[in-house]
Amino acid sequence: MIILALRTDKPEAEIALYDDSKLIDSVSWEAHRQLAETIHHKIKDLLSSQGSDWSNIEGIIIYRGPGSFTGLRIGMSVANALASSLQIPIISESGEAWLEESLQKIINGSDQKVVVPEYGSEPHITKQRK
Repeated sequence: MIILALRTDKPEAEIALYDDSKLIDSVSWEAHRQLAETIHHKIKDLLSSQGSDWSNIEGIIIYRGPGSFTGLRIGMSVANALASSLQIPIISESGEAWLEESLQKIINGSDQKVVVPEYGSEPHITKQRK
């Protein structure tokens, strides 16, 4: 099973491809404010480097948080959209063992259908200035 792993909670974004629990290849880059502009290209390039394309992805795992609001929101949106359009399972976990737990769950057939971020605190919303 080819699994795409994403982690977008910090300025350095990470993506990886796994064959079940065996790492095939990974990429990390300083995404900062360009995450939305770069993530699809990075995934496509990673797949191409392995002679694969979008249709080869059989499952998606993603770090749930806590972390950057914007990074988590973008990562979750990409992961949910890919899982839905490719009709493949998706799993999201948090904590230090998120990767191992997510891989194990998806290999065992779990599917959360839609994943949501865990920001780690209540939002701090400022009042609009007039």
